[in-house]
Amino acid sequence: MITSLNISEITSYLFISSFPRRENVEQIRELGVRLIISMYLLKPDKSLGEPPLKLLWMPVIDSPLIPIPLGVFRIGVREALPVIEAGDKVLVHCRWGIHRSVAMACCILIRKGYSSNEAIALVKRQRAVADPEASHILRRIKKYEQEQPGGFKA
Repeated sequence: MITSLNISEITSYLFISSFPRRENVEQIRELGVRLIISMYLLKPDKSLGEPPLKLLWMPVIDSPLIPIPLGVFRIGVREALPVIEAGDKVLVHCRWGIHRSVAMACCILIRKGYSSNEAIALVKRQRAVADPEASHILRRIKKYEQEQPGGFKA
């Protein structure tokens, strides 16, 4: 049985989804995705990293007690920007596409010129289940924005 991937198009170059499986590879390729950023503890199926796809697995915990390291966002953004600039697309996922992937997507948008508030609003509008305003996620998005050149300084 092929299960459809719970995927949301945030912009023409950025998608957020729940955990993809082997049977979702063709759907992902058809969207023009070239980079998958995986932020779930379980390693995705190796087929999700077979060319033309590239897989960046960064397992992190979704917990108010253990903040997502800012270095994780830096790495993800650093890998995503050249893909986007080349005209290709990026898919970010975690388990359900609610917190970790949403935070990464917001950080990518911040580096593309959005304010954190604009990024959060866009992600919420495009993905109904997204919860970037969960306190532990919002704090990381705001912290990432603060360290950007010209970013908001409180």
